[in-house]
Amino acid sequence: MESPNQTTAQEFIFSAFPHSWGDSVLCFVPLFIIYAFIVAGNLVIITVVQLNTHLYMPMYLFISALSFLEIWYTTATIPKMLSSLLSERKSISLNGCLLQMYFFHSTSISEVCLLTAMAFDRYLAICSPLHYPTIMTHKLCAQLTLSCCVCGFIIPLPEIAWISTLPFCGFDHLEHIFCDFLPVLRLACTNTQAIIMIQVVDVVHAVEIIIAVMLIFMSCVGIVAVILRIRSAEGRRKAFSTVSHLTVFLLFFGSVAVMYLRSSATYSLFWETAIALGFAVLSPFFNPIIYSLRNKEIKEAIKKHMGQAKTFFHKTRNLK
Repeated sequence: MESPNQTTAQEFIFSAFPHSWGDSVLCFVPLFIIYAFIVAGNLVIITVVQLNTHLYMPMYLFISALSFLEIWYTTATIPKMLSSLLSERKSISLNGCLLQMYFFHSTSISEVCLLTAMAFDRYLAICSPLHYPTIMTHKLCAQLTLSCCVCGFIIPLPEIAWISTLPFCGFDHLEHIFCDFLPVLRLACTNTQAIIMIQVVDVVHAVEIIIAVMLIFMSCVGIVAVILRIRSAEGRRKAFSTVSHLTVFLLFFGSVAVMYLRSSATYSLFWETAIALGFAVLSPFFNPIIYSLRNKEIKEAIKKHMGQAKTFFHKTRNLK
């Protein structure tokens, strides 16, 4: 029989959000604009790739798949953040918390796998250009993308199932802006089991991040070695322009590594929130900018469709 202080909590209350209405609105407006930009920007990239047959190449198919994951990655957390900012009781149900953790981590792991696949794709394209068309076929591209998603949605399941069996103490204030493994585990009543789980979670995330970093780093070394042997400045510029996703990798993994590769280190609530915003909001915000402004083909395709839309609206107006 459970004691009163060990009853399973039915909901958690986020304590990292501002309490005053004015501060909440000040946070809500920029966050809403960023989220709208993330969704719109990634939808534009997906649409442009689908509408232009000359972009039916592995690199752009990977980019559109990443954009699709980015939409769901941010949707797992940001809408709940927005509603919490405007509500008096900034709470989430236990089941809602578990679902949020699952979809947030499943989409993020899928992104990690996809970024690794993209690094492999760029390595083949630059280091083995003659063999690239026969190796990186559309079929292999689809298989890699599907494998990344399957891997991403399977890996977090044991952790989520394990956490769902834990009893939570009466203190239900979650010191974070969304549900994540470590803040939730800190509220578990079974201290010994929670500590073991925290260590297991740390190891799992560390292995995921280190493997991805090593694979991408090796791809980068090979790519840079080949680029440095290119004599023409234009050839080097084109080669470097194809690895713009490495900027995304640095933005995403920089903040993720600080959060999950910290061993026993602890941060203040301010820094926990700032780091979480880094990989949950800011990194996805910059992705559409990097892929649309740094990529010549996507930029030109966007301009073409904007011109077509402008012409269509002018014709419609003249008909009236």
